[in-house]
Amino acid sequence: MIDSLLIANRGEIACRIIRTAKRLGVRTIAVYSQADADALHVRMADEAHFIGPAAASESYLRAGRILKTAKEAGAAAIHPGYGFMSENADFAQLTRDAEMVFVGPPPDAIAAMGLKDRAKEIMNDAGVPVVPGYHGSNQDPAFLKRKAYEIGYPVLIKAVAGGGGKGMRKVAKALEFDDALVAAKREAQAAFGNDAVLIERFVRSPRHIEVQVFADGHGNVVHLFERDCSLQRRHQKVIEEAPAPGMSEELRAAMGKAACDAARAVSYEGAGTVEFIVDSAEGLSVDGFFFMEMNTRLQVEHPVTEAVTGLDLVEWQLRVASGEVLPLGQEDIQLNGHAVEARLYAEDPSNGFLPSTGKLVALELGNEASGLRIDSGVESGDVISPFYDPMIAKVIAHAPNRSEAMAKLARTLDGAAVAGPRTNSGFLARLCRHPSFLAGDFDTGLIDETLPSLIDTGPVEDDVLAAGLVHLVRSEMALNAATGSGPWSAQDGFQLSGERVVERSFQLDGEMIARSVAFGGDVQIVDGAGERIEPNGEARLFEVQDGSDRSVFIVHKGRQWVVSPHRFTLQDGDASAPSDGLVTVPMHGRIIGVCVADGDVVETGDILFSVEAMKMEHAVLAPIEGMIEDLAVVNDTQAQSGDAALRIVGATDS
Repeated sequence: MIDSLLIANRGEIACRIIRTAKRLGVRTIAVYSQADADALHVRMADEAHFIGPAAASESYLRAGRILKTAKEAGAAAIHPGYGFMSENADFAQLTRDAEMVFVGPPPDAIAAMGLKDRAKEIMNDAGVPVVPGYHGSNQDPAFLKRKAYEIGYPVLIKAVAGGGGKGMRKVAKALEFDDALVAAKREAQAAFGNDAVLIERFVRSPRHIEVQVFADGHGNVVHLFERDCSLQRRHQKVIEEAPAPGMSEELRAAMGKAACDAARAVSYEGAGTVEFIVDSAEGLSVDGFFFMEMNTRLQVEHPVTEAVTGLDLVEWQLRVASGEVLPLGQEDIQLNGHAVEARLYAEDPSNGFLPSTGKLVALELGNEASGLRIDSGVESGDVISPFYDPMIAKVIAHAPNRSEAMAKLARTLDGAAVAGPRTNSGFLARLCRHPSFLAGDFDTGLIDETLPSLIDTGPVEDDVLAAGLVHLVRSEMALNAATGSGPWSAQDGFQLSGERVVERSFQLDGEMIARSVAFGGDVQIVDGAGERIEPNGEARLFEVQDGSDRSVFIVHKGRQWVVSPHRFTLQDGDASAPSDGLVTVPMHGRIIGVCVADGDVVETGDILFSVEAMKMEHAVLAPIEGMIEDLAVVNDTQAQSGDAALRIVGATDS
């Protein structure tokens, strides 16, 4: 076994590799960019080394810098993870030239599978089924258009160096071909520096089913069954599962054999995935699957294979890289139950799935016992950076059958408490419960065809909002009680006319709202009909204090809202604050809470006093920092708009 390992990656996959390497007694070496200085993988590794600025092009994609660091750290091997340098044949060769082990296939195998046209020629020669089409080098537009006519519309134009849907266009009829070809080539050139394309028959009801293969340096090749990755959005995988629903033993054997033949055809070693497109229009059949591409690395979705086989694929990678024979033969690998994985991202489905960055105020994804696994590269308090993939975690559920696994995953996603960046957890939970998906009646177009039904864009429910508002007001009361000042220092709700009900203003996701708050035996939110709203007990609440400002994050069934007190000040911040530091009463009303006294020192944003007007309470904030002088407002007295309340003598004035 190799004794030391540099992980040329970051985030979730780096953490996952480190866990196995440490279990095997291998010294782990992390690398990090400026943005990742405090990242979890850096904290987990035995040692960590800085490799450059935040941009991946200046750090994780700098082969020379990574190799230099590996040599200086005395690494025996480099594991590339997935993404970044993982399928870079030149990097694999440079690692070998530097007399270190590359934990992956030989450079020639990476290069052979790197271009789709060449890969399909190799597969065709090896007897692996390929989609009917043209995979040659002639790129003349008229020639390609003629080939499309011979194949029969609809066809798919695909970049030979592509991935992730870039440089790909579906063409329904000949009239659309010319424009689609120009667009596909332009996109391919921009993304991969290579505008060559191939033309294939479009499979009308495609399923994306891939087979995990493993090979050692002693001629042994096995498959570890299949994964279904058909749930995709814009050609990016969203949910993966193993085994594939509707898979017969006959088809499994045929696809497994084809995948192993593909690995043998390029003298493969290590972990790899052979991806097939499967025509499901008439159900899955042995004559309806076709080679699509081979990923010459560990896949993001490898945990579902680990769940149903009970094997550690990273351990297998390290053993093969150390020159060992595969731990098991094909007949020894057993399939157990069903596993499904969801990719939890910091993105906002209600806003076009735009990435949502920032600090993770909270991250609670459930207990890993009882068939639930969480693979994450972040913890509560970490930051989701704008520089890299916004993955928060992979959530994997394993159960005796598919329906139980789906239900377990959906429940976990419903209960996920992620505060700070917005996430796609609600979208994923709905997808797990989609009737067509549960019935196994789906293909790669399911998400795009049903997207509106998978996204909740409705307003926050009254009981969910009430939970956050009650928590916020109680917290404010507790703070003022502790300091002995402020409008909420008296907590008995007493007033001569009976129970005290006040309309208060709050901020909900940055917008002002007004709600009636009742102060009796406890704080309650009152609806327009005077009825008390029972707070939703399932809503997860996370309070954040930033100076004098308090906010409460409400998380419920995959959605998030932020509530905070609405702060009102006539001066509206430093920019328009009067030079003499005078603070006036913003409106006619009753002074109900004075939080300062002459001689007190305040900071910008501190609460000075509150005004009750029209059954609404407005907190007046300090527009500048400094010392209180000339305090003129008194609790429980009336004041006119514009009355002088106090003066703040700023640091520059003293």
